[in-house]
Amino acid sequence: MLANATKFIEFMRKSVQFIIPIYQRTYSWTRPQCEQLWKDIIRAADPSVSGHFIGSVVYVEKGLYSHSSIPQLLVIDGQQRLTTLSILLCALGRGIQQRGIEGEINQKKINNYFLFNNEEDGDLRYKLLLTQSDKTTLFNLFDNRELPGNASKRVVDNFDFLEERIKKTEDLMTVYQGLSKLIVVDISLNRDHDNPQLIFESLNSTGLELSQADLIRNYILMGLEPKEQEALYNEYWYPMEQSLGPTDYAALFDRFMRDYLTVKTGRIPNIREVYEVFKGYSRENKGSVREIVADIYKYAKYFMNMVLDREPDKDLGRGFKDINELRVDVAYPFLMDIYEDYSTQVLSREEFVKIAKLVESYVMRRSICGIPTNSMNKTFATLSKEIDKANYLESIQAAFMWKDSYRRFPEDDEFEKEFLIKDIYNARIRNYLLRKLENYDRKERVKIEDYTIEHIMPQNEKLSPEWQKMLGPLWKQVHTDKLHTIGNLTLTGYNSELSDRPFIEKRDMKGGFADSPLRLNRGLAKLEKWDKDEIEIRAKNLIDIAKTIWLAPDLPVEVVMKYFKTSEEEVDSYTIDTIEGHGYLQGDMRELFEHLRKRILNIDASVKEEFKKLYIAYKASTNFVDIVPQKSRLRLSLNMKFNEINDHKGVCKDVTGLGRWGNGDVEVGIQSFDELDYVMSLIHQSFEKQADNNGQLL
Repeated sequence: MLANATKFIEFMRKSVQFIIPIYQRTYSWTRPQCEQLWKDIIRAADPSVSGHFIGSVVYVEKGLYSHSSIPQLLVIDGQQRLTTLSILLCALGRGIQQRGIEGEINQKKINNYFLFNNEEDGDLRYKLLLTQSDKTTLFNLFDNRELPGNASKRVVDNFDFLEERIKKTEDLMTVYQGLSKLIVVDISLNRDHDNPQLIFESLNSTGLELSQADLIRNYILMGLEPKEQEALYNEYWYPMEQSLGPTDYAALFDRFMRDYLTVKTGRIPNIREVYEVFKGYSRENKGSVREIVADIYKYAKYFMNMVLDREPDKDLGRGFKDINELRVDVAYPFLMDIYEDYSTQVLSREEFVKIAKLVESYVMRRSICGIPTNSMNKTFATLSKEIDKANYLESIQAAFMWKDSYRRFPEDDEFEKEFLIKDIYNARIRNYLLRKLENYDRKERVKIEDYTIEHIMPQNEKLSPEWQKMLGPLWKQVHTDKLHTIGNLTLTGYNSELSDRPFIEKRDMKGGFADSPLRLNRGLAKLEKWDKDEIEIRAKNLIDIAKTIWLAPDLPVEVVMKYFKTSEEEVDSYTIDTIEGHGYLQGDMRELFEHLRKRILNIDASVKEEFKKLYIAYKASTNFVDIVPQKSRLRLSLNMKFNEINDHKGVCKDVTGLGRWGNGDVEVGIQSFDELDYVMSLIHQSFEKQADNNGQLL
C-alpha cells in the first residue's frame, strides 16, 4: 500500500482512468452532501486557509483489468467525492466559457486536465468511468450532449444544483482557488499484497454511510475475477437491485437480508449487524459464491412478491397484502421458508393460502387482545422447525394451538370478549379491520379509501337533547364506554353531512344509513333507536363475522398431542383430591387455597393450573408459582432468584440449593386471609419475570 497526501487538482491531472467497479453502489450523494462540499470549497478559497482535507481515494493500481494505453484504476473508496467534484468542474468550465472569462483556467483546460484523456478514444477518453445509467449520464454531461431518457437522477440533480451555485457566484476564480486547496489521501493498493476488502471495511471516509446492502455486495464480488464479477452482477445482483427499486433499495435489501439470514441460521440478526452475520454465514456455507448469490436471488423474489405486492396468484397476493397492512414484518422469515416449499411443490397452493390466513388471524387476534408483540419475532423465526412436512398444514395449526402465555393464539372466548370492548377507532388496524368486515363474503369489493369512519353515536361530548334522551339517563357513561367500540363504528361517504344529527335523521337523510350501499349499514336502516343495547347487539353480530374472518385453528386434542408429546409426569392425571397433600386442604385451609387459586388464575388468561403428585403448579410459558399444601400453611415456591424478589416485609426465604418441591429459589408461606394481598404481590413479580423472559428477543 502506498499513501500520499496530495492536492485534488494534481491528483486528477494524471493520465489515468478511474473506474467504479460494478459491485460498488451507484452515485448516491444528495443535496445536503453537495451543499456541504460547496461550502467547504468556498471556505477554502479564503487566502488565510492553506488547505482543506476531503478524505481519501483508494484504488487498486494493477492486475484487475487488461492492459491499456493508460493506467486503469479500480476505485475501492472515494467514488462519491470523485463524481461530485468532476460534475462541479464540468459546471465550472461551462460557467467560465459562458462569461468569456480569461485567466489561469478556462473550459478547455478544465476538460483537458480533469475530465478527459484527450489522446484516447471510446470509454478511455473519460477520466471517470461510472456504472450503469450513471456512466452514460456523466458522459453526456461532459460532452454537453442531450441527456438519455433514463438519465441518472442523482447525477442530473446535483449538476443542476452546482451549476445554479456557479451562476450566483460573482468571481468564479474563487471557486477554482477553493478547488486547488482541496487535499485527498491518494492510497494505491497492490492486489498481490493488500486485501482490498479489509481496507474497504476499515475506512471511515466522509460522505454517506454504506448500507448493509453495499457491504454485502462488495464482500461477495470484490474478490472475484472481473469476468465472474460481471457475470454474477448482471445475472443476479443488478436484476435484484432493479426489482427492489432504486430509491428504497438499500433499506429494503437490508430488511430482506435480515429475514434471509433468519431463515438460514435460525437467529434474528440486528439490522445493523446483518453484514457481519452474513460474513459468518458465507464462510460456514459449503456452496460456491455463485450458489450463494443464486439462493439470495431466489429468496429475494419470494420477499418481493410478498412485500411489494407482486404475487401473481390472486388469492396469495391478497393474503400477503393483508399481512403487510398489519405490519407484521417478523412473519416474513417464516413465510419465505414456506414459499420455498410452495415453489418446490412440497406445499400445495391451497395450503399456502390457508397458512397465510392463519398468520393473519394470529397477528390480528393478538392485536385485539392486547398481547405484547415482542415475542412474535422468536415465534416466527422458529416456527418452521415445528412443521411436519408430511402433514404440513395440520402441523402448523397444531403448533399455533400448542403455544401459550405471550405466544398464545387467542381462542374465540378471549377474542370475542376483547373485541367487544376494544377502542377500535384509535387502533392502528381500524381501517384494515373495517375493510375486512365490509368485504366479507363478497366478490365486488369496496375500496375503503373512498369512505371515512363514522361514529353512529357522535363523538361530540355535548350530545344534543335528542341523543341524551335516546341513550337514557346514563347517557354520559354510555358515551364514554361505547363511543369508539366496534358496535358504534361504520363507514360512510357523507361524514360531514351526517355530523351530530339525531339517529333518525342520520338513518333517513340522503346518503344516510338507509340509503347506503355498504353492508356495514344494512342493519342500521331498520332500527328506530340507537342506544347501549343496540350498540351491543350490533357488536355481537360483527364479532360473529370477525371470528369467521380471523379463524382460529381447531384440532382435536389428540391430534395436537400427536405433534407435542408431554413428559410421563404430565400424562399422569392428578386432581386436587389425589395429590399427596390433599388431606391438609380441609376447612379454613381449603377455603384459603380456593381464594388464592382463583386470584392466581385471574392474573392472565394464559395462566394454567396443573396438579402434580406433590404440589399444584401454575404456569404461563413455564411455572411461576407452585403450591405445596402443609398442615398449618400453604408453602409457595416462586420461580425467581432470591436477589430478584422485592420483599419489603422480609417474609420470603432463600431456598437456593435446598432441594424443596417446586421451582425457584424463593419460598413464602401463607396461613391467613390477611396475608393474601401481600403474597399475591410477590406472585405477580414471579409471573412478570417469566413473562419478560418469554418475551425476550431472539
